[in-house]
Amino acid sequence: MASHVPAPEPRGPRVNRDELVAVTVQGQIAHPVGRASPYRIGYDGVPRVLPGTGGIVLNRRIGDLCVGLAGDHIEPGVALHNNQREVIGPRDGPNNALLTYACVGNRARVITGPARGQQGLVTGKHGGVNHVLVDFPSAVLARLQIGDRIQIVACGLGLRLTGHPRIEVLNCAPALLARWGLGEREGRLLVPVTHLVPARIMGSGLGKSTAWRGDYDIQLGDRATRLRYRLGSLRFGDLVAISDADNRHGPRYRQGRVTIGVIVHGDSTVAGHGPGVTPLLTGPAALLQPVHAPAANLAEIFGIRRAVAPREQATLAERDRRQRCVPGHAPPRLAFATGSAGEAD
Repeated sequence: MASHVPAPEPRGPRVNRDELVAVTVQGQIAHPVGRASPYRIGYDGVPRVLPGTGGIVLNRRIGDLCVGLAGDHIEPGVALHNNQREVIGPRDGPNNALLTYACVGNRARVITGPARGQQGLVTGKHGGVNHVLVDFPSAVLARLQIGDRIQIVACGLGLRLTGHPRIEVLNCAPALLARWGLGEREGRLLVPVTHLVPARIMGSGLGKSTAWRGDYDIQLGDRATRLRYRLGSLRFGDLVAISDADNRHGPRYRQGRVTIGVIVHGDSTVAGHGPGVTPLLTGPAALLQPVHAPAANLAEIFGIRRAVAPREQATLAERDRRQRCVPGHAPPRLAFATGSAGEAD
């Protein structure tokens, strides 16, 4: 019997391809959703009105820089959400399935609207807003419409590295593993990445019980840490390694482990937020070894386009020289001490 599981190129580590099941899922291009207030209050105290999640981002794709943009949690390309209801299950059941089944590296196809038939690539999942992100060529993005249906051949749930049983695979299509350029040496899996991220600066997304339905954010507000790890040069689609991070049962800090993920959305000025990482691989640091490779970006790996050269960018909060919001008079004296008089803000 012929297999309907998409066949990866004959490269990469051994996987359990014959066990995998391919399932068709779909979503609609999601309209941006406005909050009650248009303002986002930054960690610098400045209120800003900026574009955010959802919609069709016409001028930012995988391979583009994601730090310093005049935007908040920008999702490159197209954001999908399934708004349908089924007769069984919870209200958001269809979208939960879309968010769970779709894997980074799956192929997507437009099935309604003027761009019908055009092909794209799943590039990540954004938790909280619960979007699946898909990249299309710029000419296709210009023709797409809000509400157009995108169909995905979802394959990747249950994927295992048969030669590396202690390394777990999440949110990852077999096609990505085949094209990534993974190496093997003395029982270790060598994984090309563009950046190393310390777990201590990971923020929003911590505390979830699963890493299968979204991402968690890299906080860039500490300038010294950002410069030390070159995180101002992050790009959409970069593959990055988070040290001392365990994502087997939801993102958490754990020494001696490492998580490899992909940058799925842009930076934010909101406290605790920043570029989002959808986890792909997680395992012991002794067995899962990141290797620096500037071209380790989805755009380059899948031959979609040339990624821009990584270059350090200041954050929007640093570029914005407006005075932060401060009270016009001295705050009342408290009845108890809260810190030293010279404590930095």
